[in-house]
Amino acid sequence: MRTTAADVLRSLAFYAAFYLGSVVLVLMALVALTISDKALRAVVRAWAGHHRLCARWLLGIRVVMEGKPPKGGVLVAVKHESFFEAIDLPLQMDQPVPLPKAELLRIPGWGRAARHYGVVAVERDGGAKSLRRMVADARTFTQEGRPLVIFPEGTRVPPGQHAPLQSGFAGLYKLLDLPVVPVAVNSGRLYHRLWKKPGTITVRVGERIERGLPRPEAEARVLAAINALNQDAEA
Repeated sequence: MRTTAADVLRSLAFYAAFYLGSVVLVLMALVALTISDKALRAVVRAWAGHHRLCARWLLGIRVVMEGKPPKGGVLVAVKHESFFEAIDLPLQMDQPVPLPKAELLRIPGWGRAARHYGVVAVERDGGAKSLRRMVADARTFTQEGRPLVIFPEGTRVPPGQHAPLQSGFAGLYKLLDLPVVPVAVNSGRLYHRLWKKPGTITVRVGERIERGLPRPEAEARVLAAINALNQDAEA
């Protein structure tokens, strides 16, 4: 779709408001982590809420969620089209635990707050030792009843395109012995990297895929599910 002058003006206003507010909220998070985990999680949810408000009133983007939010110790597989869904996760489910790249946790301020909030760091070249640490951290969070969230394709995928699942997904599915909840998000057609557009982003929660399936079957079912949901959401 062609970028208009209105798209540019809306996006510039969004960037100014969102990033200025983010600086304030990161500072609040650093204070909150010295108080309690509950205080920190409240700030994280407030950051996601700030982002959604900026998207709604400055970009003209509405968010519609279809289906019940994933709950408890499950592995949530999200079709990743833009940065939108990564920020919006705390509004979509209760205290989600993302699996970010380990390098992101080295960002001053943000990394410290993220570790206290609860994440499972992914070290793609870390070998068996790193995988064991990831599994141990993930089990701790699932025992607390927090859902684990993964973008199984490993990177953002443009709308209408498919990418294979990264090998780490099947490994976690097998080692953690958790059911998977696939989620479709059609954010990519509006929430572009630079100039964003107004419209409605749909978050659609799919049917649960039970644990214990053979690896090839699990991979095939998850891949088919997130792509089928994504195509449905874009229709």
